[in-house]
Amino acid sequence: MFVTPAYAQSAGAAGAFTSLVPLILIFGIMYLLLIRPQQKKVKEHQKMVEGLRRGDQVITQGGLIGKVSKVKEDNEIEVELAENVRVRVVKSTVAQVLSKTEPANS
Repeated sequence: MFVTPAYAQSAGAAGAFTSLVPLILIFGIMYLLLIRPQQKKVKEHQKMVEGLRRGDQVITQGGLIGKVSKVKEDNEIEVELAENVRVRVVKSTVAQVLSKTEPANS
């Protein structure tokens, strides 16, 4: 019944490690199921926004459907909603590209 202090300390350290393992597993599962797919989705959206060209038909997050009439340098595009009706839209608010135009042959 005589327990040395060194033996008691080693049991406490092993207990702390085993209580940390479920926390690490939970974080790993959260990363695989939530964080990683969201990062992939953001990367795809960013690639889509960078690929916008004049003539592409787009849907904005507000639900407006129009054709890109001008791509500006300062993170803006000009979208033609109807004949002679143009609005300036921030590129990142484009939700979907309905139809892409073919690149011009040089």
